[in-house]
Amino acid sequence: MEEHHFTCPYCWETISMLLDSSVIHQIYVEDCEVCCNPIQINVTFVNLELTGFQATSIEH
Repeated sequence: MEEHHFTCPYCWETISMLLDSSVIHQIYVEDCEVCCNPIQINVTFVNLELTGFQATSIEH
């Protein structure tokens, strides 16, 4: 597991998330720990190294 810090696309607060480096590509939704809005997370790892991270708001 790897801790990654990023900015929430809703409230602009810096938050952290634990990412599982054993899974090469992941897309999932997780709520912001500050404002509770849903964030779509898109993560890519190569050789257990984080190579791509995108956190986007979800259109309602």
